[in-house]
Amino acid sequence: MFSVHQGKEKKMRRSLKVLLIAAVCVFGGWLGGSYLPLRLPAWFSSGILHNTEMDANDKFQSALEIMTQDWFFADTIDDLETRLTDQALYGMTSNEEDTHTTYMSAEEEQEFTDSINRDFVGIGISYKTTEDGLPVITYVIPGSPAEEAGLQAGDILISVDGESCAGWDSQTMQDRVRGEEGTTVIIGVQRGSQELEFTITRAAVSSTAQGYVREDGIGYLQMVQFGNGTPEEVAGILDQFEEQGVTKIIIDLRSHGGGDLTSMQEVGSCFLDKGDLMIKQVYKDGTSTDTKATGGRYESFGPIVLLVSENTASAAEAFTLALMEQRDDVTVIGTTTYGKGTAQVVRYFSDGSAINFTTSKWLSPSGLWINNTGITPDITVELPEAVSRSYYEMSDADTCQVDSVSEFAAAAQLALDFLGYEVDRTDGYFSVQTETALKQFETDQGLTADGILDVETYNALISWMSSVWSSDESRDTQLQKALEVLGTDSQTDAESAAVSVETADSSETAAAGDEDTLLMLEPDEIDWVLL
Repeated sequence: MFSVHQGKEKKMRRSLKVLLIAAVCVFGGWLGGSYLPLRLPAWFSSGILHNTEMDANDKFQSALEIMTQDWFFADTIDDLETRLTDQALYGMTSNEEDTHTTYMSAEEEQEFTDSINRDFVGIGISYKTTEDGLPVITYVIPGSPAEEAGLQAGDILISVDGESCAGWDSQTMQDRVRGEEGTTVIIGVQRGSQELEFTITRAAVSSTAQGYVREDGIGYLQMVQFGNGTPEEVAGILDQFEEQGVTKIIIDLRSHGGGDLTSMQEVGSCFLDKGDLMIKQVYKDGTSTDTKATGGRYESFGPIVLLVSENTASAAEAFTLALMEQRDDVTVIGTTTYGKGTAQVVRYFSDGSAINFTTSKWLSPSGLWINNTGITPDITVELPEAVSRSYYEMSDADTCQVDSVSEFAAAAQLALDFLGYEVDRTDGYFSVQTETALKQFETDQGLTADGILDVETYNALISWMSSVWSSDESRDTQLQKALEVLGTDSQTDAESAAVSVETADSSETAAAGDEDTLLMLEPDEIDWVLL
């Protein structure tokens, strides 16, 4: 018999079940909404997330979900997930134990490849760059559009297509100066007290080596990188050296950032006997591989002087040690080198980005590891401080005069001293004698001779100093010592001595492959930029 009491209990149970189901649905909706695109109000899901523990075994994915779904600024950033992934990879590959392992975006990887092979479409110059540094042209590639237009080492870049480039970083400068082949760009420079403009047609540029035979019969070979085209370029230069009866050679490796191991091996083989050990690579499991000269040595060359600096690094250091230790007629002159004793390979992602990571350390033929110590030259010779330092960019608001103290005054004093003007100090205190010297420089350059160091006078001073340095080899103390060691007249005029040597065209060489071993500084460690 069905009682009224039982009916009430059944109805109550049915109501409780409905309420329970509703509560579960609501809670599930809240929880699911916190992780799905269709969320409950952010303030509500944020409260739930605050009390929800994340899985420690999947930190990366959890962090990515938080930053893409719940981070306040997420909607203000285009392609947020790519940016966050790149940032994570930069962090993952940045370790104090190894500063040469790094993640590179597709754009950075292309810049890295360009820095090795010097294959790009632009105008054909490099300029010295440091943070807040003055963009002074340090090298004009022979045969480049820049050389044909008339740009010179020592020119200060001041504008691109009529727009001031003051304050531009290196990436902005590259983006504006490089471009499609056949297009033009207007480059404004300051040369001494003059401001000049050059209309230059962009073209494919490729040059890692250049050379000439001096009037005294010495061959001068400068290499700035071991890229894909370097062996062919060097062989072309050495062939002409040999044809002209050259025996003594100066090989200039100053500011050589390294490059591809295979390229270094081929160039080194021009100076070593087949089978001579060049470097030994040692891997983390203790195994090792040897890189040896492959043959093709030019027997007629020697003695040889190598010029090195604190910016001679990696593969250039390996090349230097191989010649030092395997030949008895090699002298190394300059300053202690960079000290990079590790080798890397590049692995690519499908989007063009890559990881450049250390796989081994390398040792010289005698087993020397120069990591963080560098190579001590046979003869240590410093360059004048005025040309070895970096110069900060001066703004229109900056001025220096008597009794003031500044970094700009110190730079000006060094430049004045280098140019032969009489200064009594170089510590940045603007003395009366500094004013007198500056007035004389201003008079000589046709500037207002007020003895005040402003941006116009400062740029004219640095430009003129850089131009004199580039055109007058007698100021190059390291080169002069090399000539002394080789037993020639160190006062030979550079311009009359230079007999041009054409290099082989390597503009169609390919980029470094996936498994190429690189002994190379990263772009942000190199103090010059290619344009």
